[in-house]
Amino acid sequence: MQRSPFCVAALIALVSTTACAGGDSRSSSDGRDDAEGRLTTDHGVQAGRSAYLFVWAAESGSDEARSYLAVVGADPAQPSYARVLATVEISEISRAHHTEHVMPEGRRILANAFREGRTYVINLEDPLSPVIESSFTNAGPYTFPHSFDRTPEGNVLATFQNQGEGHAEPGGLVELDSLGRFVRGADAADPTDPELRPYSVTLLAEGGRVVTTTADMMGEVSGRSFQVWSWPQLGLLHTVRLPPGPRGDENLDVAEARVLADGETVIVTTFRCGMYLVENLLSEHPGARLIYSFPWDSYEEGDECGLPVVVGRFWVQTVQSTRSLAVLDMTDPERPVLVDELFLGPDALPHWITAEPGGQRIALTGDGSLSGRLLLLHLDPESGALSLVEDFRSAGATEPGVIVRRTATDAPAIPHGVVFSRPQ
Repeated sequence: MQRSPFCVAALIALVSTTACAGGDSRSSSDGRDDAEGRLTTDHGVQAGRSAYLFVWAAESGSDEARSYLAVVGADPAQPSYARVLATVEISEISRAHHTEHVMPEGRRILANAFREGRTYVINLEDPLSPVIESSFTNAGPYTFPHSFDRTPEGNVLATFQNQGEGHAEPGGLVELDSLGRFVRGADAADPTDPELRPYSVTLLAEGGRVVTTTADMMGEVSGRSFQVWSWPQLGLLHTVRLPPGPRGDENLDVAEARVLADGETVIVTTFRCGMYLVENLLSEHPGARLIYSFPWDSYEEGDECGLPVVVGRFWVQTVQSTRSLAVLDMTDPERPVLVDELFLGPDALPHWITAEPGGQRIALTGDGSLSGRLLLLHLDPESGALSLVEDFRSAGATEPGVIVRRTATDAPAIPHGVVFSRPQ
């Protein structure tokens, strides 16, 4: 989430009343094998390591920008490493926002252009020739899709921020098939928190629960709760208001929910930098209590706690107010311990992070001095020490990070969502 205000009227006007429209796309690649020995998609990849990073980016410097997916080499043993190998462009005006956090088994990934109210389904079976298969806007009465998780069967659980015309009505939790077609949905509205808007979604399939958060992407209201849903029934069970902490506002703009390594413990975060332990999730009376907070003053000052990621027993949190990534040891979820903090520079605003499945690498994008760059980090699995991967950089660059550009035009871009390819 970026908390800069949006023009709501423009947003509403851009949403189509139809869903699952086909997506026109143009694809280019410089990673294909040929007689001169360039790269192929079947080159040897170290076991358990992702060969690619898929980066969802928007052209910079224009209100009529278009989004595209870039494929970046992620295997340091290959000459493709730290190179933009292919891109596929969206033909319509769009501003890249979230993708899925983990590459699904079916090799189709959802990538969201929230400001336009549209999400794209991108086929990555051949990672060097990505294809836009379809797109969707509304799902039944629900509008402005935002975040996604997968069911064990491969369908999609999606939060939709709104319902009907305008921004007045909260949206819901929706199940879609793998191509983004509407299966069923349920309303999120609850008088317990009249300012809620469904934001992120996390499925605990074995526990029979789904947890969603309530931050408003439009920045008009401040959700202060998380919601608990039954699975597979997809029914709203509870809306749980977060208690404020000592500062008084740690509970506002509820952002993300993550499951710890035990597969059961859920932590909920807020954009105002509170961390809450969910208690008694499976009971009739779930609750939450504040277990940690980071500094926060105001969004105008660039303060925000964006995405977290769980790697083993460690919680890695983007903290814009300190221009850093913080690493917490969550061995005792009631008492997180700060074990490391990586300062990224006085103008760095870290936002999106995602972890390599089964690995120790983390991909990062953000704003400020991070804008336009894709960084890789290494997390020590024993100590939790976090460091930049120094050799992951564009050719000739003086600092770590790949400058994300379109392969066809070499135009710079602003990356947002990133996901690792499935390890081979």
